[in-house]
Amino acid sequence: MIQRLLIGRCLSALATALIPTTLTLAVLRATGDGGALGIVLASEMVPLLLLLPVGGVLADRIRPERVALLADLTRCLSQAAIAIELLLGVYRLLDLAVLSAVAGIAIAFGSPAVPRLVVAVVPGEDRLRTNARIGVATSLSAVVAPALAGTVTLAAGPGWAAALTAALFACSALTLGGISSTPAASRVKTAPHADARLQVNAVRQVGKAAQVGKAAQVGKAAQVGKAAQVGKAAQVEKAARVKRVSSFGRDVAEGWREVRGRRWFLACTLAHGVWHFMAGLFLTLAPMTAVRELGGEVSWTVIVQSGTVGLVLGVLAAPRLPIRRPLAVVQAGAACYLLPMVALAVTAPTAVMAGAYFVAMFGLGLLSPLWETVVAEEIPERALGRVRSFDQLISFASRPFGLAVAAPLAGVTGVTALALTGGVLVAVANLAAILPSRSSLRPAPTEAAPARVK
Repeated sequence: MIQRLLIGRCLSALATALIPTTLTLAVLRATGDGGALGIVLASEMVPLLLLLPVGGVLADRIRPERVALLADLTRCLSQAAIAIELLLGVYRLLDLAVLSAVAGIAIAFGSPAVPRLVVAVVPGEDRLRTNARIGVATSLSAVVAPALAGTVTLAAGPGWAAALTAALFACSALTLGGISSTPAASRVKTAPHADARLQVNAVRQVGKAAQVGKAAQVGKAAQVGKAAQVGKAAQVEKAARVKRVSSFGRDVAEGWREVRGRRWFLACTLAHGVWHFMAGLFLTLAPMTAVRELGGEVSWTVIVQSGTVGLVLGVLAAPRLPIRRPLAVVQAGAACYLLPMVALAVTAPTAVMAGAYFVAMFGLGLLSPLWETVVAEEIPERALGRVRSFDQLISFASRPFGLAVAAPLAGVTGVTALALTGGVLVAVANLAAILPSRSSLRPAPTEAAPARVK
C-alpha cells in the first residue's frame, strides 16, 4: 500500500511540474505575448487560492484516496483536452485559460487530501521516511520536468508534452485507485444521514408494531403508520439538507479554530509565508543580478543547481539525523534563507551565492518532511485537511505575490536595501516562531488526547 502511495505521488509530482513549462512554451509559441501567458497562469492560480478552504473541508469529509483520485483524473482530462487542442493546431487563449482553471480547481481539492492520505496509509513510525521520499520525488520533479517538457516541445511540439502530462496523471490515478484508507472520518461526517435513517427506521418499527394486535385495527394502524412515516421522513430529509448546508460553514470555522488554538502552528505558518514571499523576491532579482553582474546565464544555472543539490540532500538527511526538537530545526532551516538574501544584497561572487543558496535549500529540505510529520502527529485527523488547507493557502499566495512585487519594490528601494531587509525579516519571523513551540506544542482546547513531539 505504501509503495502504491509513493509511486502515485511521484507520478503526480512529475506531471504537476510539467504543466507550467508546457503552458508557457505553448502560449509563447502561439502568441509571443507575455500578457497572454499571465492570463493563462493566473487562471490556474485564482481558483486554486479561492477554493483551497473548500478543498480542506471536503478532504476531512471524504475518504482522502477518493479525493486524490478524482483530482488526478480531473487534471488528466484537462491536460488531455489541452493536448488535443494543441495537436490540432488550435491555440485559443480562452480554452487554455478555462482548462487551466479546471486544473487549479483540482489542485485546490486534491492538495489538502494528500496529508490525510499519508496519515491513513502510513504507520506513525514510517511517516518521516515516507514524507522524505515524497519530498525527494517532488524536488527531483521540479528539476527534471522543465528540461523534459522543453525537450518534448522542441522535438514534437507542446501538444505532445501536454499528452505526456495527461498520461502521467492517468497512471497516478490508476495507482491511487488501489489504495484504501479507513473511512472513519467519512462515517463521522455522514452523521446527519445516519440520523435520518435511524428516525425513518424508528417510524417503520412503529408501523410494524401496529400490526401486533386485533385484526380490525391492523388496516387503520398501517395507514396511520405509513402516513406518519412519509411525513416524518420528509421532515427529516428537509432538516438534513438544511443541516448539510449550514454545517459547511461550521466546518470551515472549526478548521480555523484548530489553527488559531495552536499558537505554534499559526506562528510557523505565518513565518513560512514570509519565507515564500522572500523566495519570490530572490527568484526574481537574483537571476537579473547573475546575468548582468556575475557572468551571465551560466552563473544563475550554477546557483540554481547548487540549491537543487542542497534541497535533495536535506530531504534525504531529515529521517537520518537524531533530531530532538523537530520544530526548532524546521524554523532554523527556514531562517537559513537569510544567507542568499545577504549574498544578493552585496552582489557576492557566484561561488559564494551558490554556497549560500545551497545552505538555504538544504534547510528547506530538512523543513519539508519534518513539518509534514509534526503536523500529522499534532493535528487530529478529523481536521487535518482543513488545517493544511490554511497552511497551503498562505504558501501558494505568498510566493506569486513576491514574484509580482519584486521588481517594483527594487525600483523604489534598490536591490541592496530590499534584499537585506528581506533577509532579516525571514530570519526574525522564523526564529521567533520557535518560541511558541517551547510550550511542548500545547494542544488546542477542543482536543481530548494530546500528542506531543519531543
